[in-house]
Amino acid sequence: MTDDTRHPLISGALITGLGTLLSRLLGMVRDMATASILGLAGSPVMDAFVIAYRIPNLFRRLFGEGALTASYLPVLSGELERDRRRAWQLASVMLSWVTVLLVGLVLVGELLLLAAWWRWGDWPGMSLLLGLSAALLPYLMLICLAAQLSATLHAMQHFAVPALAPILLNVCWLAAAWLVAPYLRPNQEAQAYAIAVSVLVAGVLQVAVQIPVLRHLGFRFHYHWPAAREGMRRVGQALAPMLFGLAITQVNTFFDSVLAWGMARAPDGPERIHWLGDVIPYPLDQGAAAAIYYGERMYHFPLGVLGLAVAVAIFPLLSRHAARGDREALGADLSLGLRLVLSLGIPAGVGLVLLAHPLARLLFERGEFTPADTVRAARMIAAYGAGVWAFCALPVAVRGFYSLGDSATPVRIGVAAMFVNLTLNLTLIWPLAEQGLAVATSLTASAQVLVLLLVFSRRESRLHWLELAATAARTLAATTVMTMLCLALLRYVPPAPGIGNQLARVFLPISAGVAAYAAVFRLLGGRELGVLLHRGG
Repeated sequence: MTDDTRHPLISGALITGLGTLLSRLLGMVRDMATASILGLAGSPVMDAFVIAYRIPNLFRRLFGEGALTASYLPVLSGELERDRRRAWQLASVMLSWVTVLLVGLVLVGELLLLAAWWRWGDWPGMSLLLGLSAALLPYLMLICLAAQLSATLHAMQHFAVPALAPILLNVCWLAAAWLVAPYLRPNQEAQAYAIAVSVLVAGVLQVAVQIPVLRHLGFRFHYHWPAAREGMRRVGQALAPMLFGLAITQVNTFFDSVLAWGMARAPDGPERIHWLGDVIPYPLDQGAAAAIYYGERMYHFPLGVLGLAVAVAIFPLLSRHAARGDREALGADLSLGLRLVLSLGIPAGVGLVLLAHPLARLLFERGEFTPADTVRAARMIAAYGAGVWAFCALPVAVRGFYSLGDSATPVRIGVAAMFVNLTLNLTLIWPLAEQGLAVATSLTASAQVLVLLLVFSRRESRLHWLELAATAARTLAATTVMTMLCLALLRYVPPAPGIGNQLARVFLPISAGVAAYAAVFRLLGGRELGVLLHRGG
């Protein structure tokens, strides 16, 4: 790579990463506002809202960051290379079918929620959970359509608007939290419903802002089933297996939250689990699902800025290499993506472990969020932080298989990972409470990504293992220096009352740690940071 030529992977990753960074920063502010309103363990409202929001959010990850994009994008990219008119026909048919299927899915979901309310609505907390789920379920349709439009733009190498569209969710959410929720105080249930309505408004806007850009790039809606039939067949063949391969971590986290909700004891409730025959005591306390949410939100910051940004940018590139049969270039670019992930994912994860309590205290401890809630959230942040490198590498590794049309291998490995995660959940939940669920997810993701990379290198295309090992070694050495400096600064600035102390205990270690890591990594010959900054690589 020359100084005046930027690798297309880097360009796409930077645009996506910067947009995601802005969205994640607003997301942090949004979570701060939500924590102040709904707290963690003070009432069952936050637990119910977390479960209800996870249902459409799970589909967002499957469609926006997962299976539908992974199966649709290579086919559309191929059509764009050959015939743009046929590409627009495929995109039109795909959007039409997705819309019909999603409308049907939402209607069926609403009927199931109504039936569940009729059967179990008198259970403690169930009515609130089902009501919030019904209010948020239409967002499933909106966000999946937005993701489909984003995938079409990605295939055309346009990353800016898809990267900025998620910001609308945070803006609408914050408007509800700051402008509407205060007037509903102290009714936390009404506040939660106000936030749910803001999520639906955001979904409409996320669809609306992308349509003009598509038209500007030449897209014209042309539903022509015969012309799109073959492309739809290829998308459909790959879609179902990909749902498993790309979604394992998200599905694991979703079931972690459901398990946490079902296994949590209310402060004034019975000590033993009613739906297990009143024999086994509850291993968790109220607020467990909320604690998972706050911990997960923190690791999603590096995941979105780094892991998913690289995965989104690398997939069209890997698909082109695969279409040309260039296995050497495929292995080289996948290795580059993994080096970028390792060089930033490892220190980011260690940073979350080191600063878990100061971060939780600074971001969340106000309003309804108590110091005891801070301790619980910090434990979850640290447990998820240990797996950040794997969470970031997983979407990159899986896309290597899918670029070659191999969806079976990630499925087999993913199904095994689901069973491992469930076993670890049921094992660790008793000694570690809700933290055991996060530890299980981190361990499962780490094992899954290692197995994926070993299998890919053996069967598909050789990875550059020596370069990966060198990057990992430099990263670990620089991270060690960063860790020692951060620990020294945390001892130098002990906890004390006041916002000034909270800011110092977070931003002083972060700024010094980032500088130390970058300097040591560069001194050891690391080039990956320079690649991101367009200084070579």
